Amino acid sequence: MAKKKEITVEEKLRALYDLQLIDSRIDEIRNVRGELPLEVQDLEDEVAGLTTRVTNLTQDVTNLETDIKNKKLAIDESGTLIEKYEKQQKNVRNNREFDSLAKEIEFQELEIQLAEKRIKEFKAKIEQKKEIIDATKEKLAKQESHLQHKKSELDAILKETEKEEKLLNEKSEEFSKSIDDYLLNAYQRIRNKVKNGLAVVSIERGASGGSFFTIPPQVQLEIANRKKITIDEHSGRILVDAALAAEEKEKIDKLFN
Repeated sequence: MAKKKEITVEEKLRALYDLQLIDSRIDEIRNVRGELPLEVQDLEDEVAGLTTRVTNLTQDVTNLETDIKNKKLAIDESGTLIEKYEKQQKNVRNNREFDSLAKEIEFQELEIQLAEKRIKEFKAKIEQKKEIIDATKEKLAKQESHLQHKKSELDAILKETEKEEKLLNEKSEEFSKSIDDYLLNAYQRIRNKVKNGLAVVSIERGASGGSFFTIPPQVQLEIANRKKITIDEHSGRILVDAALAAEEKEKIDKLFN
């Protein structure tokens, strides 16, 4: 059985730096998008909310119009009953029957008054709701236009970058598989902690990339020997020498250009 080839520290460092270069390119693409995806999502939610509000208010108006129709029918019924009771009053045999019918007429007149009062209230509510509907529709149209603009902006960026991002994501996954779990977890942990996502940096002018703290010459020599993984004590990042970084950058640039 053939013995599995052992990966050297240098190969691990190269693989880590390659992964960093690829992930940094993905970060750049996502930074170009910025807050656009979130803005689009927020606008979509707002448009959906406003649309629902218009639908609900329109249904309220329909229900109130139905209530007005029902009250008008009730008024007609009360009017018919009043006519009926007034005719009956002409044929009563005694005052008791007359008074009883008069009470019925009075009750129906009160019903008519109450129904008319309710109709006025319903009409006032309809006017109020229609004003809110108009204002909501105006805001909805404005936000829909804003959403279309933002979507077009986002779609243009996605169209421009989706092919490259897909390839970068595939390569990121591919390069991740060549790194052992312990190192990969350390890399991802550092990336999540630092603002710019740089977990692996090269030495520049005697300091780790993006840092002003000078690295002792002895440590620089150890890094250049590529015999062990070195972590910068100030930034917590993994360090590689400038020559290795330049070689890997050239390799990755050729891969994507």
